[in-house]
Amino acid sequence: MGTSFAAIVGGGLGGGLTLFVLVILFFWFLKSHCKSPSRNSESGSSAPSAVVEMRRGGSSSYSTAPTMGGGSQEARLFKLEELEKATRDFSETNLIGCGSFGMAFKGLLCDGTVVAVKRHAGLPRLEFTEEATYLSRIRHRNLVSLLGYCQESGYQMLVFEYLPNGSICNHLYDTGQDTPKLEFKQRLSVGIGAAKGLCYLHSQNPPILHGNFKTANVLVDENFTVKVADAGISKLLEKIEDAASPSSSTYYTNNVFRDPEMVQTRRFSETSDVYSFGVFLIELISGREITKEGLIQWVESQLNANDLVDHRLIGSYTTEGMRDFIIVALQCMSFPGRIRPNMESIVAKLEQVLEKEMMLTTITGEGTAIVTLGSQLFTN
Repeated sequence: MGTSFAAIVGGGLGGGLTLFVLVILFFWFLKSHCKSPSRNSESGSSAPSAVVEMRRGGSSSYSTAPTMGGGSQEARLFKLEELEKATRDFSETNLIGCGSFGMAFKGLLCDGTVVAVKRHAGLPRLEFTEEATYLSRIRHRNLVSLLGYCQESGYQMLVFEYLPNGSICNHLYDTGQDTPKLEFKQRLSVGIGAAKGLCYLHSQNPPILHGNFKTANVLVDENFTVKVADAGISKLLEKIEDAASPSSSTYYTNNVFRDPEMVQTRRFSETSDVYSFGVFLIELISGREITKEGLIQWVESQLNANDLVDHRLIGSYTTEGMRDFIIVALQCMSFPGRIRPNMESIVAKLEQVLEKEMMLTTITGEGTAIVTLGSQLFTN
């Protein structure tokens, strides 16, 4: 059994991944039938309020309600008076997050549209208008839509669609509960949705790089449709801030989602987004917020201890499905970056994993073939 598994994994990962990855996956496979749910949660309780998170310097990226459909859309130029009225003068009670672009506020426009308004201190810049106009034209089912912008009174503001169920973090991280809100197939679906959003960005000519992809930027709407937020914001910040001042993006600072290879070269590319996506998949697998440096070594130790997979998922997945999911995550974090799969390939791989998992659970009865509707995930 060990030899055949090593051959399968070797074929899936390719020769570019280090040998220890094969070894740790091998040990995980041997232990997969004797999983222990006794691990204590490392994630603590639910996320703090946005106000508390902002004051302690954290990042809680909540963005953004009704999708406006596909096709090209022109950015709307909002008046400050309208946004002040919508957000109750940017009241603290309307604060829903704080990310790379600044504080985000929930707002209600006069026409009844619920929006998320992100506010960044800065003087009016032509570059801001041009980039906001361009990003507003990028519409996809799995991307949060930028509706418009405003530059007044020393602030630059972006107006996004509002997603009522917030970040996937709220529904993923281990809070000590025995029953997860997201089962294995649902986590696969979340991964596929986020991958499609990034794939669409990378398919543009020229490619649009996210630049700050992380779990907190993966949002869900009322139908549990997955949407990637803050696409292109890193580039926008680079254009509107002086070259001498550091970007407010957390990508270059202490950020576990950053591509170590990119940090050395200071050159960001599609493969850097792919690495960040791999870290996101590890969080989907573990159900934990990863804050540790030396991620690959941490994954190795967790697999050796049979403690990588979220213990709340026991009984809801097949060994083969989980193994293939882990392989995709590790492929995304391969070195050198040039051997990482592109996002189109990742979408196909994840869809294959989900299709196979559905077939195996239906035919053999291993795990569970029941998939909870997205709307049922948010009922208490």
